[in-house]
Amino acid sequence: MKSIRRYICILTCLILFAVSLSGCGGGDKQNEVSKEDNGKIQIGMSFDSFVIERWQRDRDVFVATARELGAEVNVQSANGEIEEQITQINYFINKGVDAIVVVAIDADALTNVILKAKKAGIPVICYDRIVKNANADLYISFDNEKVGDFMGRALYEKLGKNKKIIEICGPESDNNVEQVAKGFDYQSRKNAAQIIGVCHCGGWKSEIAYDYINENEELVKKADGIMCGNDALAGVAIKALSEMRLAGTVPVVGQDADLEACQRIVEGTQEMTVYKPVENLAKAAAEYAVSLAKGEEVKTATLYNDGTYGVPFVKLEPIAVTKENMDETVIAGGYHLKEDVYINVTE
Repeated sequence: MKSIRRYICILTCLILFAVSLSGCGGGDKQNEVSKEDNGKIQIGMSFDSFVIERWQRDRDVFVATARELGAEVNVQSANGEIEEQITQINYFINKGVDAIVVVAIDADALTNVILKAKKAGIPVICYDRIVKNANADLYISFDNEKVGDFMGRALYEKLGKNKKIIEICGPESDNNVEQVAKGFDYQSRKNAAQIIGVCHCGGWKSEIAYDYINENEELVKKADGIMCGNDALAGVAIKALSEMRLAGTVPVVGQDADLEACQRIVEGTQEMTVYKPVENLAKAAAEYAVSLAKGEEVKTATLYNDGTYGVPFVKLEPIAVTKENMDETVIAGGYHLKEDVYINVTE
């Protein structure tokens, strides 16, 4: 009996000692996601939202590429809410991820939280949209001025000079909107066009574009053409035009090469779109994110001025798409299947 009691006493002491050790040393350790747990690089990725069709494709390619490179990606969507995106980035910082990738809602509102991540030693990639004055480790996007230039060229090649144009753009908080407008406005000036109306759609909400056209019917009927900030906005613009029996008579241009936009182009209700091979963008971004997470230096030929800092910039080339080159661009590139694009077109 004495030996049993001694054994129980020793066992109890050992358990209490082990518990006391587990309570010591860093209360935040349990919240850390790190290579200590599974040996994999951890990447936090925060999207503006998935309202824009292409973002789902970007996400899938990025995640697949990162996995091939031995990394795990925690993808979150802020659903267009800037405070939610700030919360998500703070979450990634507190978790101690190895890199953060951000599709920014607002070019200015995320500056402080990105600087906070940098201070914590976490590299940050601005994906497709820059965050101003934040000194990100990398900015990777398409040549957005060229996107706008392509849109303008297509529209004025169709219309000629001295025409009246309506611009239906994305939110002013998206820095890409300004860049696209710069390229488009260059072509507008070159072709002596008159911009008779401008609408900015907060959060890229298509209903704002639809309401604008319906509430400004008389202005729209004076317009010779409409530039839309993306294909989703172009889609509702064309819907509103069709209700006015103007679809196909007022040229509309957009960007992103959404499936429905490509269908409208071959059907004749949308003039053109801009194809941005997002697989190339997402794949390259994932590769850069893994390199930065490993502490490797990323060098680029170009720097982008974010307002304060020169940020390493990887700039990809967009492709103008019309009815004439649909097969050689979007379809040949595997972005959409031919049978899907031409589903409503009879021989």
